[in-house]
Amino acid sequence: MTARNTRRRHRHFLSLSLTAAMAVLGLMLGSCSVLAPEQPTVSSADPTVVGDVPEDLADFYTQAVTWTSCSGGFQCAEVEVPMDYEKPSKESIKLAVTRLKASGKRQGAMLVNPGGPGGSGVDMVQDAAQAYFSEKLRDAYDVVGFDPRGVQRSAPVKCLDAAQMDAARQQTFDPSTDAGMASLEGEAKRQSELCKDNSGPSLPFVDTVSAARDMDILRAVVGDPKLNYMGFSYGTKLGATYAGLFPERVGKFSLDGAMDPSLDIDQVSMGQAVGFEKALRAWAADCLAGSDCPVSGTVDQAMAQIRDLNDVYTATPQQTPEGRVVTGTEFGGALAFGMYSTDLWAPLTGALKQAFAGDASGMLMLADFSADRDSDGQYNSNTAAAFTAINCLDYPMNSDIAHMREQAKLLKEAAPTFGDLLAYSGLSCKFWPYEATGKPAAISAAGAGPILVVGTTGDPATPYAWSEALAKQLDSGVLVTWEGEGHTAYGRSNACLTSVVDDYFVDGKVPAEGTRC
Repeated sequence: MTARNTRRRHRHFLSLSLTAAMAVLGLMLGSCSVLAPEQPTVSSADPTVVGDVPEDLADFYTQAVTWTSCSGGFQCAEVEVPMDYEKPSKESIKLAVTRLKASGKRQGAMLVNPGGPGGSGVDMVQDAAQAYFSEKLRDAYDVVGFDPRGVQRSAPVKCLDAAQMDAARQQTFDPSTDAGMASLEGEAKRQSELCKDNSGPSLPFVDTVSAARDMDILRAVVGDPKLNYMGFSYGTKLGATYAGLFPERVGKFSLDGAMDPSLDIDQVSMGQAVGFEKALRAWAADCLAGSDCPVSGTVDQAMAQIRDLNDVYTATPQQTPEGRVVTGTEFGGALAFGMYSTDLWAPLTGALKQAFAGDASGMLMLADFSADRDSDGQYNSNTAAAFTAINCLDYPMNSDIAHMREQAKLLKEAAPTFGDLLAYSGLSCKFWPYEATGKPAAISAAGAGPILVVGTTGDPATPYAWSEALAKQLDSGVLVTWEGEGHTAYGRSNACLTSVVDDYFVDGKVPAEGTRC
């Protein structure tokens, strides 16, 4: 896996900590330049394709869509969906969609979502379709990526410009003190107001349920009576939500690196904090077993050395030769980014070696890469903004200061290295201009066909226990396990896992419960 593709797929923090979200999240921007128009593809009005839909949504399901040639052999289109499903005849928004057409005997289309929330499916397909999806899968399916509402090209959430983003990432707060909490609350309020001012009227409607309903319109537009879907990380929540809404329209589904939709945000933060702590221990064990490792002694001693260095960055942000600084939050974010794939372990080792020698450049490079900042100072996606907007609608937040401080204490005890990074989740939504519309709940999707739930035993961002939980919640869930390290499995694991998923999608072979690779 290349570093570019690692950033595309494997950086999906679910914590809502304002500073952590700004420091860690983002996906790369891919182009969808129009080269030449083609004939419109008209969605069929055949009830076997469209399905039984409300009359006020019929025009969306049967709309004519023009696919145009995009660079690299892809096709691009815009699909219109209601801005507010409660009032579909009012305003609408357009979703950016791309596809790589099947190269062999076509069985249908397969929608993909890389995670986030805030990840761009357009970018994922255009930048990584050949790298992640096997030839067998690409022969049989059009691989279709879309930017969910609020993301990148689809009525994007807009909050900070590049200079403001840089400034926000350079700030440091100590919310354990009253003065630090007041400063952080002020920053959260400022950023929330900027999001409202800059995003437009669609901001209250970028929730996951609305995005899942959009996917059913996309299903009809690509001409499939049932939706075939592969979702990663947050994309599993999006897919499970769809399955809960439209179980009878579930085709082939793979939910990889699963979220447990029944967890509240405090439980999510705790699960991730512990997951990243375990992942860093795995990195440390691997590093210590090799040569030229920047830490020494036992794994426990190595972890303590890293925490001590992080404390230095927290107390005194370290300046790089170019004049920028790395805060403790960005140091922790760079560490966390290195846990998303074993391909990132070597770059992290090199960056830590520099950091222990007094040079913060390597950690800043990882932090910038994670935040999707180019060397020219531009941010190539709106992932951080979309992440906050979507989660503020999806999760009710407890922003009581006493509660957040107690939660921060528990996180620190459970995960001494990463607990601080995942604390104070409620602050990012405390001043959000719109109330949450979602709430944690188990999803059974009764009546759906078999749904694969793929879990990675060493997944830091979506711990394996979450995949186990979702597979049990879904009436037709089938758990498939990859025994490995890093976030998600398909496209980065092994031939066994690839074959299991491919055989399910292409040959209709449902794996045995408990299959392990």
